[in-house]
Amino acid sequence: MPPLSRCAIHTITTKSWSLATAVDKYRAAGVGGITVWRQALEGTTAKNAGELIRNAGLRVPALCRGGFFPATDAAGRQAAIDDNRRCIDDAAALGADMVVLVCGAVPGMPLRDARSMITEGIAAVAEQARQANVHLAIEPLHPQYAADRSAVSTMKQARRICEQIDLRADDGAPVVGIACDVYHVWWDDALEAEIAIAGAKGYLHGFHVCDWKVHQTDPLNDRGLMGEGCIDIPGIRAWIDRAGFPGFYEVEVFSSRWWGSDQDAYLAEIVRAYEEKT
Repeated sequence: MPPLSRCAIHTITTKSWSLATAVDKYRAAGVGGITVWRQALEGTTAKNAGELIRNAGLRVPALCRGGFFPATDAAGRQAAIDDNRRCIDDAAALGADMVVLVCGAVPGMPLRDARSMITEGIAAVAEQARQANVHLAIEPLHPQYAADRSAVSTMKQARRICEQIDLRADDGAPVVGIACDVYHVWWDDALEAEIAIAGAKGYLHGFHVCDWKVHQTDPLNDRGLMGEGCIDIPGIRAWIDRAGFPGFYEVEVFSSRWWGSDQDAYLAEIVRAYEEKT
């Protein structure tokens, strides 16, 4: 059973709750962290949100999300870079360890071109992240999203971008690393080896859990809680642990079904699933 102190819940998981409500409820449930989605900051500032969270005794593994670097013209690419710069500033003010990058894709654009733009975009903001003491975590997405959400689909593709940028923080750790989300990478037969490589190189910045339901009503918003699907989450977590990952196990669930349920009961189910199925 993983310790509840290493559990962090993404605000998107209980998206109907305000940030203040989520902080209060998560703290009362005994979890150790909260990953903040940018829309949860509406109506407040990142600095004030960070103070609220720290006063509750919670840590902030990440701010979600940056990325979406590819565009069909230079103006669009620059707008993405500017938005990611704002995201890094907010992460620093919030006290988040990292910004999670959903890297982006453009329908009809060759994936190789999109990946080049992703690498260039991350490189353009990486020094700012280093100076802000904020890590950047590339999140590979399942290939079903390759057309319009992320041209980066595997841990290997993400690792190659990390290796190309190769920027180090003052403590020697890579600024650019990987957020490994089981929902997106569980199918990859190279996953165990890539997790080991990422751990050895210091690229394992984040680890997200939920489950892949065999019968989904929506490819985006019908994810399962841990144990509701077919992913060997404990097995993947064992690989993550063997790779030396020291961070939070982050629960990130997009689910219209769970969003429409009683959220207090849902939180209790999240804690149960985390303790029994992660």
